[in-house]
Amino acid sequence: MGGRVQVVEHPLVQHKLGLLRTKTTSTADFRRLLGEVGMLLAYEVTRDLPTREVTIETPLAHTSVPRLDGKKVVLVSVLRAGSGMVDGMLHVIPGARVGHVGLYRNPETLAAVEYYFKMPRAMDGREAIVVDPMLATGNSAVAAVTRVKATRPRSIKFVCLLTCPEGLANFHAHHPEIAVYTAAIDSRLDAHGYIVPGLGDAGDRLYGTT
Repeated sequence: MGGRVQVVEHPLVQHKLGLLRTKTTSTADFRRLLGEVGMLLAYEVTRDLPTREVTIETPLAHTSVPRLDGKKVVLVSVLRAGSGMVDGMLHVIPGARVGHVGLYRNPETLAAVEYYFKMPRAMDGREAIVVDPMLATGNSAVAAVTRVKATRPRSIKFVCLLTCPEGLANFHAHHPEIAVYTAAIDSRLDAHGYIVPGLGDAGDRLYGTT
């Protein structure tokens, strides 16, 4: 596939993914579960974030502890469905800044069309984590990361709930150096560009617009 892919096989992630896949899962439960999986994936994608030693006072003594500067992390939500995962991630990285890339997929060409882009100022030195539940054709992921790259962050990672071989191949053909974190690599795309077996349209299921 040409680039680094990490499948997060933690039992809690896989259990919740199974519930998200289920057709009868309600909008409310889908929204909650997507946030919970986002929170769990945040642990994996931030494993190698740098820390610095600071001195604190416990109830008994002074000591040195590692401290993560949350302001150095930028979570980039690919609208609309990315926001469902970002909300969960913010529970464990509350100091993170949040950027947004608004994209929709042309139903005929499957090309990504941008309608909104807003990022924090001074991205240099920041760790960007781009979030979109579905890396299907890869067109939206490629477009989002291309735009984020132009802001020159210190690093970029891409996090999704599901992907497939076609999407990964397309993504890493354009961004071979960007690591992808996902809960599963499904078998294929269908004729309409949806992941199979997948879970349907994540945005529609998140917001009840099916």
